[in-house]
Amino acid sequence: MQPLRRRFLGCAAALVASASWAAEPDSGAGRRRIEIVVPFPPGGTADLFARVIGKGLAEKTSLPVVVVNRPGATGTIGAESVATALPDGATLLLTSYADRRVLFDPAAGRSTQGLVPLVLVAKAPLLLVANPALGVSSFEAFIARARSDKGKMDYASIGNGTPSHLAMEKLKRAAGIELNQVPYKGSGQALADVMAGHVPVMFDSVVSALPHVKAGKLRALAVSTSRRLPTLPDVPTVSEGGFADFDVSTWAVIYAPPGTPDRLAETLRADIAHVLTDPAVAATFDAQGAIVPPPMSRAEVAAFVRGDVAMWRKLIAEQHITAD
Repeated sequence: MQPLRRRFLGCAAALVASASWAAEPDSGAGRRRIEIVVPFPPGGTADLFARVIGKGLAEKTSLPVVVVNRPGATGTIGAESVATALPDGATLLLTSYADRRVLFDPAAGRSTQGLVPLVLVAKAPLLLVANPALGVSSFEAFIARARSDKGKMDYASIGNGTPSHLAMEKLKRAAGIELNQVPYKGSGQALADVMAGHVPVMFDSVVSALPHVKAGKLRALAVSTSRRLPTLPDVPTVSEGGFADFDVSTWAVIYAPPGTPDRLAETLRADIAHVLTDPAVAATFDAQGAIVPPPMSRAEVAAFVRGDVAMWRKLIAEQHITAD
């Protein structure tokens, strides 16, 4: 009887373990830490947002929160690592878009085929910045210089299909100027080369560019949104420079892996939303020129992403832009 009893107990233990594991994705009970994957190098906008939120999330959940930078392939490598992660709440993605080669649609909402949008973290304007050695002191002077150079001027971007790339392509089309893109793997590398004078100009998030503008290493020529920034009240908007319909901002959304159960997704959403209500977090973002939007449901976040993707679709098609 003893062998039978041992086999019975062994089977029972296996069933209990299996049931416990199966419950973890729904409850998040098995998490030992949370990873926030940022698909870009350290030093950029997404990285800053992730580290501020990670600190607050660690305090809220009493779990260690680690920011993991996985750059490469215009965000695809980091995004794919989350798309294939267990849906147990232990791995999240903070990004603003997804590469077309990734086998999921980040705007699709809750689906086994797509990442699960949780929270719209922040929106941030872009700054058109130039190396002071370029010799242009205003947005109008930059446009005039670009027109006179007739396609000889380069500009940096943080990668094909990223907001910094799309914003410059939109400006090129509106102003009738020709510039040559030099894509980088992230904001930090691109800004470093602009400051070094290797590439004269770029659009980048105000969060990344503002400290260098204040230090005098970059010259801010224009703001991409329809209103001026309180942190840079003397810098005009692109629309003030004669392009009335130009209104572009970058944003960051946190996603969970495909298949994350509704109950766990809602818990994660609520925890992150709670962090964003902290006045210290809002003040940190505000000091960088970023805005924490009002709270949204997960469905509203998914609708926001779909709307932004649709806005850019025409430009991408017309300009034959890819994310390769």
